[in-house]
Amino acid sequence: MTMNPAILPPKVQKKKRRKSLLLGFFGFLFTVGFFGFVAAASVVGIVFWQITQDLPNYEVLRRYEPPVMTRIHASDGSLIGEYARERRIFVPINAIPEQVRQAFLSAEDKNFYEHNGIDPAGIARAVAVAFKGGRLTGASTITQQVAKNFLLTNERSFERKIKEAILALKMEHAFDKDYILELYLNEIYMGGPQIHGVAAAGLYYFNRELRDLSLAQAAFLAGLPKGANNYHPIRKRDAAIIRRNYVLGRMLADGFITKEQHDEAAADPLDVSFRPLGTWLPGSEYFAEEVRKQLVDIYTDAGLYGGGLSVRTALDPVLQQMAKLALVEGLVRYDRRQGWRGVHASIDASGDWGATLAAVEAPENIDPWRLAVVLDVGRDVAELGLEPTRDPNGALMADRTTGRLRLQSAAWAKPPKSQGLAGLLKVGDVIFVRPVDGQQGNWELMQRPEVQGGMVVMDPHTGRVRALVGGFSFERNKDEFNRAVQARRQPGSSFKPFVYAAALDNGYTPSSIILDAPITIEQGNGQDDWKPENYSRNFGGPSTLRTGIELSRNLMTVRLARDVGMPIITDYARRFGIYDNLLPVLSMSLGAGETTLLRMTAGYAMLANGGKRIEPTLIDRIQDRRGRTVWRHDRRACGNCNFESWANQPEPELADARRQIVDPHTAYQMTLMLEGVVERGTGQRVKAVGKPLAGKTGTTNDEKDAWFVGFSPDLVVGVYIGFDTPRPMGKGETGGSISSPVFRDFMQLALANQPAIPFRSPPGVKMIRVNRKTGLRTSASDPDAILEAFKPEDEPADTYNEYFGTDSGGGNGVGGIWGAQPSFGAGRGLY
Repeated sequence: MTMNPAILPPKVQKKKRRKSLLLGFFGFLFTVGFFGFVAAASVVGIVFWQITQDLPNYEVLRRYEPPVMTRIHASDGSLIGEYARERRIFVPINAIPEQVRQAFLSAEDKNFYEHNGIDPAGIARAVAVAFKGGRLTGASTITQQVAKNFLLTNERSFERKIKEAILALKMEHAFDKDYILELYLNEIYMGGPQIHGVAAAGLYYFNRELRDLSLAQAAFLAGLPKGANNYHPIRKRDAAIIRRNYVLGRMLADGFITKEQHDEAAADPLDVSFRPLGTWLPGSEYFAEEVRKQLVDIYTDAGLYGGGLSVRTALDPVLQQMAKLALVEGLVRYDRRQGWRGVHASIDASGDWGATLAAVEAPENIDPWRLAVVLDVGRDVAELGLEPTRDPNGALMADRTTGRLRLQSAAWAKPPKSQGLAGLLKVGDVIFVRPVDGQQGNWELMQRPEVQGGMVVMDPHTGRVRALVGGFSFERNKDEFNRAVQARRQPGSSFKPFVYAAALDNGYTPSSIILDAPITIEQGNGQDDWKPENYSRNFGGPSTLRTGIELSRNLMTVRLARDVGMPIITDYARRFGIYDNLLPVLSMSLGAGETTLLRMTAGYAMLANGGKRIEPTLIDRIQDRRGRTVWRHDRRACGNCNFESWANQPEPELADARRQIVDPHTAYQMTLMLEGVVERGTGQRVKAVGKPLAGKTGTTNDEKDAWFVGFSPDLVVGVYIGFDTPRPMGKGETGGSISSPVFRDFMQLALANQPAIPFRSPPGVKMIRVNRKTGLRTSASDPDAILEAFKPEDEPADTYNEYFGTDSGGGNGVGGIWGAQPSFGAGRGLY
């Protein structure tokens, strides 16, 4: 049987799938994108890692101490000067008024208290502006600006912006918002001469502390960080007002102010009141500069210009003004006696004479003097154009003020009688003038003195320098030479009191008799003999020590110095701080050694205070930026000075640490003898003050230097006048005629409201009536009777006990000494 094959199912044919080209393309893109993303992320990660490795340490901001200006104050707290490379006054955030903070938030970062260091909304706004063709600005938050200003540079680069953002995020995590805002408001540049921070800006632009700023003023300041130099309130006033009003608008939109407040502030005319920079107290420039130099010596430039020191000085502003006025008047008086030297300069007075006049170089700090140009001149009156004023940035103001010079106000220049002022001046001449008191618009002809000088006013009990003037005018970078401190000149006869003090401490009395007669000193070594002379070329014969100092007798001083011994006088000069190592030769007893006015004044202060050592100081106290006292002149401890209130407890007693350098009786005797100089001697011009005063004139050879140093019971004043390059000032131009009137003028002002206080006598001193010419006891009816001070063991003689020595001998009483021989007992002097 034939079998049929099995019937198999039909073979199913597989249908081929058509590959989707589109799907493959997207797959390819995904693969490429994935690997591209991984590669880009890797690159970004590597770049990010590299950037973060180079990030500065933001933690330093915890200990950040910004450069803060050093401020110097007078004894009454008034500001003398400021020193800084960045003018900043650091103010903690809780001392910055809320309105000031709100103004800056509206202007710079309204979302500051909401974002975490980066403001996405602000970035979006900035990008939108950029897409519209604007500049990509405004995206940085206050935190980012702090990161840039403190830790980064101003470089405009993508890398810096990334670093800025990273640091901002880190800072927001590490610091609270108020601390970041405090850093910002104290660091930001605010224009002007390196003004930084809101507190310094408020003082500079408006002469106001932050708490006194108006809303309009706060808004103006808040607009400055965007570009301070683009909104100068004078040079770019319109732009400054537009920017201020923009800030006000932002404050209104942010809900910080009302519509009424906005409108009132927007109508403000933006009147600025620039606060002067540098030295603030007129006339105190030399004092402030000397303090600056001392601070640099102690703290270096970095400590001075960025250390934020607060320096309280001994300066009395009122006495300083008096001293400046008295010295300038003294220099002018002398200069006028020398005659008119001609005009300061000549210019073309046509057109804008103000701008031309402002370009003429003139000394600084001579207020109330002004430069003026002659616009028209006749016999009796000259019309003047006065130098225009400048704003604090030095820009010339638009004012053009005129005035008049009348013939009587120029009489000292001796104009020709027939021509008057027309024979002295012509149109275009530039002269110095000062206002005539009580005559509005009238001015007096002045000329800048060629002679110079210095003046020191000191408290004799502490050494505190209450006033200091170093010359006619202080011209920074031109003439900073301080003649009160730096000029080393011969004091002449003003040194004699220390010779006499050495004698009084070693056996002499004010009534001891010295021969005033010619003397010849052999110098040896082939040198000519020295023959000193009195200034008057006259001789008084036997005279008392008092007469010798009152009339400044050179010959008596030389004899006295030879008898006492120059080594002893050298020691006394060192004790009083006048010289460190005085050459022990007789000519030095007449003041031939060089010293400074400050040293001489301090030496006289030690006579005035009873013979106690003091150190002259301009600085009372120095505090660091945190208010801690780091130095003070008075180092005495006072354990009972810190009571919170008075509860009938006794007042504290401070120990007197001053060293006694001469017998207090000697100091008092010397004081009364110097009082005689004022009453009857070479300083009689001072007697016009009408108060107890003592002092001594000093004049060097050929009248090259003129001195007067004197004192009241509580004030010591030294005056020096002379040319910077020594030359004769003229016959008769002595310390008595030039310098003592300056002392007189000052004391008349300083003591005007003070009672006539007599000099204080030490315990045990004997006051005995003697004849001032003979030194012998006398009666009250004697016209030459005075009360003389004697030490307890000394008594004046009733009659002469004459002793005739020789000029060539040595030893006690030898050298022309007359009268009762002085006793040189052991232990008499303080060696």
